[in-house]
Formats: sequence, structure tokens, C-alpha cells
Amino acid sequence: MRRTSPLRRRSATRAPVALLALALAGGCATTPPQQPDDLCSIFEEKRGWYKVAKKAEAKWGAPMAIPMAIMYQESAFRHEARPPRKRLLRIIPWRRPSSAYGYAQAVDGTWRHYIAETGQYWRKRTDFADATDFIQWYLAEAERRNGTSRRDAFGLYMNYHEGFGGYARGTYHAKPWLHKAATAVQQRSQRYDTQVRACRERLDRGFWARLFGR
Repeated sequence: MRRTSPLRRRSATRAPVALLALALAGGCATTPPQQPDDLCSIFEEKRGWYKVAKKAEAKWGAPMAIPMAIMYQESAFRHEARPPRKRLLRIIPWRRPSSAYGYAQAVDGTWRHYIAETGQYWRKRTDFADATDFIQWYLAEAERRNGTSRRDAFGLYMNYHEGFGGYARGTYHAKPWLHKAATAVQQRSQRYDTQVRACRERLDRGFWARLFGR
């Protein structure tokens, strides 16, 4: 009978454990935050998200609370979110009402336009950093095209939902439910902004400063 060396046995035991750890780490990276109503808690749980949001804020100009509130409204921070399928004869799963996908629920055409405008062909809708950059780009375009301030969460969400042309035509006037959604985004962005102002200094500290309580 062939004997397996102790070293090989230990390596064989460690391999599944390492793979499990990697799988769990990957799962945690894409799971929604545990406390989505608290922006400080979100950024404490997902440190990389704060760095991304801060970078996009500096690049495009909208306060990070607004794109975060829009992302919550659109996908509840689910990276592979899609609109539910329609039902044929009420029971058979059918087509989806739109091609909206990912954290930002960007539709195919608008996403392609964003890629063409920025030249960043590697971007993915399921990546938080890419979705955040997309939303910030869209809000900057809303200000450039329709004069909507990058601090006007209500008007920016109207642009985001209706498209630049639809917003310019006032299509949102006939949609009272959209007014409620935009109000929810505005209120959430205000809460998020108040929260992040209180914890931003702490979030800005480096790893070692946080570790030693500095």
C-alpha cells in the first residue's frame, strides 16, 4: 500500500479550506450591505466602496450621498439585479420589461453610450466601482444637458429614470408614482449626506490609524 507523506496530507487538507475561504470572500464582496439605511455602516462594512465613492465624487462632482441613494432605489445594492420577468397567461415567465441590469440598473443603450463617451470599454454593470462611475457620469450629463444641479437629488433622479430627452419634455408630470420615488431618493440622499459627514473623517483614516485608534 502506497503511503502519503504527512506534508502532502496537510496540503490536501488545506486546499479545500483555502478554496472555501476564497469562495466566501467572493460572496461577501457582492452581497448587499447589512444596514442599507446607514451610509456610515455601509462604508464601514465595505471599505472599498467608500474609496470608490470618494474617487467618483471628486471626478464628477455630485455628492456621494446622491448616487448611493439612487443605487439603493434602483437595485438595493444587488449587483445582478434585473427587472422581474413579465408573465404570459399569468404563469409562464416571459420577457423582462427592459434591459436594466446591475447595481445602477443601466439599460443596454445608455450603458453603451457611457462606454463610448468615456472610452472605458472594460467597465461592467455588476461592478460597484463601474456602476458608481456610471451614475456620476449620468448626473454630470443631466446638469450639462438639462441644467439640473448635481446637488438636486429629486431632479437628478427624474433625469435618471426618464432619460435626458424625457426629462426635457416633462414626461414625469404624468407619473405621480415617479414623484414618490424621486422624493424617496431625495430624502434618503439627505440622510446619507448627514450620516457620512459625521463619519467621513474616520473613514478617511488609514488602516494603521484605525487599527491603533488614532
